Amino acid sequence: MMGFLKANYHTHTYRCQHAYGSEREYIEAAIRMGIAELGFSDHVPCPFKDGYVSGIRMTMEQAPEYVYAIRELGKEYASDIKLYVGFEAEYIPEFFKEQKAMFDRLGCDYMIMGQHFMKSEQTGPYTGTPTDDESRIREYVDTVIEGMKTGMYSYLAHPDLINYQGLDSVYEWEMTRMCKALKELDIPLEINMLGISAGKHYPTERFWCIPHDIGNKVILGLDAHTVDNICDMESYEKALDIVRKYDLNLIDRIEI
Repeated sequence: MMGFLKANYHTHTYRCQHAYGSEREYIEAAIRMGIAELGFSDHVPCPFKDGYVSGIRMTMEQAPEYVYAIRELGKEYASDIKLYVGFEAEYIPEFFKEQKAMFDRLGCDYMIMGQHFMKSEQTGPYTGTPTDDESRIREYVDTVIEGMKTGMYSYLAHPDLINYQGLDSVYEWEMTRMCKALKELDIPLEINMLGISAGKHYPTERFWCIPHDIGNKVILGLDAHTVDNICDMESYEKALDIVRKYDLNLIDRIEI
């Protein structure tokens, strides 16, 4: 099929407890859509210390099976599509060392940063919660920049997830600071297609006018939580509308 994504690196599995369908169904849908590279990046497990069990991510114990399953499917479908396996991960310093060790031990391919929380999800709040607190957007930008400087993340998923509802001048200042830092690090920004299809507060145009001025690389991400997300032409066209409106520097794949 012509006129769709060549690659998507933002795909979830049932292990995160809020995505549906088998990996095989996602892969076969991607092949039908003409996607040449499909990356699975389920939510990274966290080494919680007090017995807490997350309802939005796999456990550390599930990670080896997750990687093994994608590797085996990669062999099976090698003639049809290139598969990668990694994680969508928050940069949370208290977990980072153990998560990196797990990533290295399992031989994962890549991680993308999705900063849903600034600290453990146990303490919250979710980054997408509306706020007019300037310290929250400042902390978001500081955390993203600090995490990206580790060199562990291939791109920033839904960079406009932070739902700051305060002064426009503060939003513009902080998002410009983040975009400039990521431009220097050569880290792409993702236009999140699930945000479009689900009617979320992102992607927001007040953000996407900034990467135009800075010259950031931009990539589209399905953020697939269902098989239907893999085939979402409507959201793809709307994402391209943003690219065209702000004359963004769109790339179609990343080097892994």
